[in-house]
Amino acid sequence: MGLSGRSVVKLSLMSKRVGQASARAIILIGPAGTGKTTVGLALAGDIGACFFDADDAHTPASVAKMRRGEALTDSDRAPWLDRVRAWCVAALQAGEVVVVACSALRQRYREQLAQNDSRFVFVYLDVPRELLAHRLAQRQGHFAGSDLLSSQLATFERPHDAVVVDGQLTVRAEVDAIRASLRL
Repeated sequence: MGLSGRSVVKLSLMSKRVGQASARAIILIGPAGTGKTTVGLALAGDIGACFFDADDAHTPASVAKMRRGEALTDSDRAPWLDRVRAWCVAALQAGEVVVVACSALRQRYREQLAQNDSRFVFVYLDVPRELLAHRLAQRQGHFAGSDLLSSQLATFERPHDAVVVDGQLTVRAEVDAIRASLRL
């Protein structure tokens, strides 16, 4: 499955083409409802980077499964993570700074994305369960609804190698915290 044209959003008239030595992929991680897309779009806009929502790389079968409230398996996720990584690597090879919203719930998923490439940086938006449930109950039109929250939280492995940002802050404050932590 290829990535649709709407998957990649360029948020600046000036490309953040910085050369391969400075290129990096900033991956915002966490369960559904953490604000990965909202914060990611704001961050990408601030720094003039491309934004990619990994949800757009899911197969129709995976989307249908999640709409039914069924959690994805590791075998569902593996090719999806490969597609997300391929997009990131292509952007990095072009010298881009990219911001990606991707749940990457387990450490091995993050390892599959990064594959020991230090240009991949993970940012975990830490949000308590009650707020996640509230946000998902308010969410309209997205395939990952509140019925997936329990399985996502059960699957999630808190990262040991990520920048951790308080996901209860305002979007502006979260972006500022990410920028300060990553010196952007």
